[in-house]
Amino acid sequence: MLTLIIVSANDYFFPKICWQVKSIETRRRMARDQLQVLNALDVAKTQWYHFTAIIIAGMGFFTDAYDLFCISLVTKLLGRIYYHVDGAEKPGTLPPNVAAAVNGVAFCGTLAGQLFFGWLGDKLGRKKVYGMTLMVMVLCSIASGLSFGHEPKTVMATLCFFRFWLGFGIGGDYPLSATIMSEYANKKTRGAFVSAVFAMQGFGIMAGGIFAIIISSAFEAKFPAPAYEDDPLKSTIPQADLVWRIILMVGAIPAAMTYYSRSKMPETARYTALVAKDAKQAASDMSKVLQMEIEPEQQKVEHISKEKSKAFSLLSKEFMSRHGLHLLGTTSTWFLLDIAFYSQNLFQKDIFSAIGWIPPAKSMNAIQEVFKIARAQTLIALCSTVPGYWFTVAFIDVVGRFAIQMMGFFFMTVFMFALAIPYNHWTHKENRIGFVIMYSLTFFFANFGPNATTFVVPAEIFPARFRSTCHGISAASGKLGAMVGAFGFLYLAQSPDKDKTDAGYPPGIGVRNSLIVLGVVNFLGILFTFLVPESKGKSLEEMSGENEENENSNSDNRTVPIV
Repeated sequence: MLTLIIVSANDYFFPKICWQVKSIETRRRMARDQLQVLNALDVAKTQWYHFTAIIIAGMGFFTDAYDLFCISLVTKLLGRIYYHVDGAEKPGTLPPNVAAAVNGVAFCGTLAGQLFFGWLGDKLGRKKVYGMTLMVMVLCSIASGLSFGHEPKTVMATLCFFRFWLGFGIGGDYPLSATIMSEYANKKTRGAFVSAVFAMQGFGIMAGGIFAIIISSAFEAKFPAPAYEDDPLKSTIPQADLVWRIILMVGAIPAAMTYYSRSKMPETARYTALVAKDAKQAASDMSKVLQMEIEPEQQKVEHISKEKSKAFSLLSKEFMSRHGLHLLGTTSTWFLLDIAFYSQNLFQKDIFSAIGWIPPAKSMNAIQEVFKIARAQTLIALCSTVPGYWFTVAFIDVVGRFAIQMMGFFFMTVFMFALAIPYNHWTHKENRIGFVIMYSLTFFFANFGPNATTFVVPAEIFPARFRSTCHGISAASGKLGAMVGAFGFLYLAQSPDKDKTDAGYPPGIGVRNSLIVLGVVNFLGILFTFLVPESKGKSLEEMSGENEENENSNSDNRTVPIV
C-alpha cells in the first residue's frame, strides 16, 4: 500500500515539478534572448524621463477630455441662442437631430481617428504620427469656436464639421499615447504610468467646468439679465454668443503648449528595434534617455526580424488563435463601458434637472444656466471622477488590472440599480443629496475600474507590430459605445408621457428605465472581463507572446508538458 501511494505521488507530482523547472528555465532563456535595450527599459528604476513622458502624453488627454466634454456645458445655451421660439413657455432647445449631431459628431471623428492613426502608428512609427494628432486638435478647437455665421443651420453645420475633425485628432491620441507610455515604462510600474496618462482626463473634465464657471460669472457680472420667465428675449444677452465660442476655443491652449515637447521625444525602442529593425538607433536613443551604455545587438535584431518575416499578419488565422479572444475582450469591455460612461457624463445635466439640483430653465437666464450646469459637473469631477482615476494609478500594479476592472463593473452595476429601482424616492427634495452621492459613486468606480483599465490593457497584450492598431481597434469599439450612449440616451431618457418630453422628442422610457438599461450593460461588462488577461508585472514581450515566438523559432522540437 505504501509503495502504491509513493508511486502514485511520483506519477502525479514529478511531471508538475519538471514542468515548473522547465518553465523557469524557459523564462530565463527568454530573458537572455531579449534585446538588452528592451530589458534595460523593463528593469529601469523610475526616473525623471518617466514623469516627463506622463506629462507630455497626459496633456494630450487633458485636452481630449476638455474638448469632448465641454460641449455638454454649452448645448443648453446653443438652444437658447439659435432656437428661441417667441411666446414659448420654456427656453429654446436644440432639435433632436441637431442635439444628437452636436453631441455625437466628435465621437464619429474620434472613432475614425483611432482606427486610422492607430494603424499609421504601426506603419510610420509612434513619434512621426504623434505630432500630427496634436496639430489637428489645436486647429479644430479654434475653428469650432469660429463656427461661421449667425443663422442656426450655418452655425450648427460648421460646428459639427469642425468637431468631427477635432474628434479625428483626439482619436489618434488614444492608441499613440497608450502605446508610447507602455513602451517607455518599466514592467513593475507600467500600469501606473499608463493609467496616469489617462487620469489627466479627469483634470481636463474639471478644467472645462471651472473655466465655464469663470466665464459665465464674468459675463453675468458684466451683462446682468432677467430670468426667462420674466423677459424671454432679454434673458439671452447678445454677448452669450461669445461665451460658448470662448469655452470651445480655449481647448487649443494646452495642446499647443505640448507640441514642441512631443516633437523632441525619441521614437520608442520597441518600435525602432522590433518593427523598424534599427538596433543601433534604438540603443542610441535609449542610452540618452536611461543615461547608460546599451549594446546595439544588430545581429540579434536581424535574427528576430528574419523570423518575424515568416510570422502571422493582423487578423490572420494564427493571430486570431493567439490573440482573438484577447481582442474580443478588450473591444467588448470598452464598448460596454463607454455606453454607460458617456451616457452619464454627457447627460448628467438632464439628470440633475430631473431631481431638481439644477433649477427649471425658465427660472434662470442663459448665462446663469451655463454656470449651474458647469458647477454641477465640476463637483462630480472633483468628488468622484478625479479621485477614481488616481485610485487606479495607486493600486493597478498592486492588485492588477483584472481585479480593478471586475470590481469597477460590479459596483457600477450595483449603484445603477440602486439609483434606478427606487428612482421616485430619489426625486423627493429631502433625498436629492443622497442621489448625488450614489451617482458620484458610479463615476468613482467607473474611473477606479474599467474606464482606466480598458485603456491600459490593450497597450500591453499585443505584439509591437500590431500594438497601436489593436489599441486603436479597441478604443474605436469604445467610441462606438459612446455614440450609442450619446445618441440613444437623448431619446431613451425622455418621459413616457408625451406632454412632458422636450420639444421635438418622441416619448422615451424615462430616466429610471434608462438607468436600469445602463445597469444591465455594466453587468455584461463583468462577464466579458473574463476574456481579458492579467498583465501585472510582466514584460510586453511576455504578454504579447513575442518571446515565445522567438523561442519557438530557435527550436525544431517543442516539448509538450504532461499534466
